[in-house]
Amino acid sequence: MEGASFGAGRAGAAFDPVSFAKRPQTLLRAVSWVFSIAVFGPIVNEGYVNADSGPELRCVFNGNAGACRFGIVLGLGAFIACAAFLLLDARFQQISSVRDRRRAVLLDLGFSGVWSFLWFVGFCFLTNQWQRTAPGPGTAQAGDAARAAIAFSFFSILSWVALTVKALQRFRLGTDMSLFATDQLGAGAAQAYPGYPVGSGVEGTETYQSPPFTETLDTSPKGYQVPAY
Repeated sequence: MEGASFGAGRAGAAFDPVSFAKRPQTLLRAVSWVFSIAVFGPIVNEGYVNADSGPELRCVFNGNAGACRFGIVLGLGAFIACAAFLLLDARFQQISSVRDRRRAVLLDLGFSGVWSFLWFVGFCFLTNQWQRTAPGPGTAQAGDAARAAIAFSFFSILSWVALTVKALQRFRLGTDMSLFATDQLGAGAAQAYPGYPVGSGVEGTETYQSPPFTETLDTSPKGYQVPAY
C-alpha cells in the first residue's frame, strides 16, 4: 500500500467495512475466534462426567482436572483476544502516531506467537490425557466432545501461526516515510516565498549619482606646446 504505515494507510481515512472484512487477517481472526469456541465449549458442556465410583464429576481427559481447566482457559483467552484484536484492527487506521502503531503491531506479534505455542502445548496435553483415559460409560458419552476439543486445538495452532506470520509481515513493512514527506511538501507549497520589489519601470534622475571624479581630463598636458613648422 502506497504511503502506508505498518500495513495501514493515512490516518483519518474513511473506514470501509467491506474491504476490512475481506482482509486475510480479519478472516484469520474470525476463524480463530470460532475455533476457540469449539475448544472450550465442548469441555464446559460435556467435559465433566460422573465418576464410576460415586456421583462426583471428573474430567473426561483421564480424570485430570488440570487438562479441562487448561483447555477452558486457553480457549476462553483466545476468544477474548480475537475479539479485542478485531476491534484494534478496525481502529488501527485511526491511530495517527507511528509509535503507537508500532506498539500495536508488536503486541499482536508477541501475543500471537505465545498463543500459537500454548495451542501446541494444549493439543499435546489433551491428546496425551485422552489416550490414557480408560473406557467407560462416561467416556463414551463425552467422547465426541473430547475429540472435538483436541481437533480444534490442532486447527487453532495453524490459524494462530498464520496470524503470527501476518503480524510479522506488518512489522517488517514498517513506515513509508513518503506518507509524511507528502504532508510536508503540501504544507510548504502553500507558503509563498517573498519576491523581489517591483519597480515602476521608469527610473528617476535621482537614482543615478555623479561619478566620483569630477575633474575633467585635459587633452593636452601642461607645459607642452605644439611645434610650428
